Amino acid sequence: MSVREFVVLGTASQVPTRHRNHNGYLLRWDAEGILFDPGEGTQRQMLRAGVAAHDLNRICVTHFHGDHSLGLAGVIQRINLDRVPHPVTAHYPASGQRFFDRLRYSTAYRETVDIAEEPVSGEGAVLADTPAYRLEARLLSHPVESYGYRLVEPDGRRMLPEALAAHGIAGPDVGRLQRDGALRGVTLDDVSEVRPGQRVAFVMDTRMCAGVSELAEGCDLLVIESTFLDEDERLAADHGHLTAGQAARVAAQAGVRHLVLTHFSQRYSDPAEFERQARAAGYAGELTVARDLDRVPVPKRR
Repeated sequence: MSVREFVVLGTASQVPTRHRNHNGYLLRWDAEGILFDPGEGTQRQMLRAGVAAHDLNRICVTHFHGDHSLGLAGVIQRINLDRVPHPVTAHYPASGQRFFDRLRYSTAYRETVDIAEEPVSGEGAVLADTPAYRLEARLLSHPVESYGYRLVEPDGRRMLPEALAAHGIAGPDVGRLQRDGALRGVTLDDVSEVRPGQRVAFVMDTRMCAGVSELAEGCDLLVIESTFLDEDERLAADHGHLTAGQAARVAAQAGVRHLVLTHFSQRYSDPAEFERQARAAGYAGELTVARDLDRVPVPKRR
């Protein structure tokens, strides 16, 4: 049975707390797993969450600040130690190649797995186009080069039972029509409608910029940083971050169905305040203020 969910491994920002580990997030997408921003301690959080190295097909690093990347060394070595039987692809800002190299080869170990390096540069690009999804990146606004990621499932078709019956199409003929696009003068458009593919975006450290809105547009699930509360908006802008209200307004304007707030500064002690400010900013959809080890399902198709 296929599973599509976000597994939250860590939700702290620069400094971990007693209850929040540094960043780390796994997107389970059917048979694949995409690990985002493995901060320090990610390997242990994976163990606690029941995530194995064998579950990883891609690693996506938004930028090279420690809370988003220091766990990369351990994760890569664990992939090799466990002899993961499939290739793993790593995406990260090209400007941080020296940091990636240092983390990948920070200590001695035996390489047993092909880890393909596919860095990101410019304003962003399509990083992968597979039958199951298209993986995109967009440039964000942070003191160091930072990218957000977006996964888009291809649109499908939803068959309409009444239309099929009206045209006398049933049984094996339905499959033939789906395969060939037409049958006895009836086209696929006559008896079906577009079923939008699911969309998921991951947006970490950034000020408000065009890339944030582009990544969020039409998403079923948006996982986004909200390091600061709204009263510290100036501080957020100075350090290249978002507030809870800013993240919520982006989600509302983009038509996001489920908003996940994360990456919280240790200065705040009441997580409920992030939800209150997100609601006050006008977001009315499903909302999660992330906690370590949460599992957030991708909403069912529209």
